[in-house]
Amino acid sequence: MKKYISGLLMGAVLISGFSFSAIEAEAATKAVAYKNCTELNKVYKGGVAKDAKTTNKGGKTKYKPFVSAELYKLNAKSDRDKDGIACEK
Repeated sequence: MKKYISGLLMGAVLISGFSFSAIEAEAATKAVAYKNCTELNKVYKGGVAKDAKTTNKGGKTKYKPFVSAELYKLNAKSDRDKDGIACEK
């Protein structure tokens, strides 16, 4: 009986830990309008692309951009060369 109760408690801890992590992950992926490229690049080193097919007009970059249409839309003002990637590095 002790093993059964112990197993239930352990399962409850794992489930609650998993759901908490899922909530944290969801909150972390909310789209944010950044003040400038310095702030955006702290979170997304390669910038933000509006889709996976977008290519960089400016040439070689160090980092691959994060793909998110919603995030790009909020930060499109930072896409100076209008290639579909905001703040590429």
